[in-house]
Amino acid sequence: MALLFTFLLGIGNFAMHKAVLESRHPLLGYLPWFAHLLGRRISLASEFLVLFAALLLVVRGNAAWGWGYLGYSMVNGVGAWLILGRRI
Repeated sequence: MALLFTFLLGIGNFAMHKAVLESRHPLLGYLPWFAHLLGRRISLASEFLVLFAALLLVVRGNAAWGWGYLGYSMVNGVGAWLILGRRI
């Protein structure tokens, strides 16, 4: 059950990440030059690596990592809400 929950959180994180990248918010102009050079794929790759690590750790029987990933997802959600809502 924890594995499915973590996977669904990952889907939500990718959706938020993509929405933020496509928002053309002025804050994205402050990304390092190599992020622009790689078409922001490096940020999606890092998001994948975080999800992959969380899934591996949850599969190994440590459900606490699922709770940790929930916290990570909540922080991402607040950040996406702030950026997409033009609150910052």
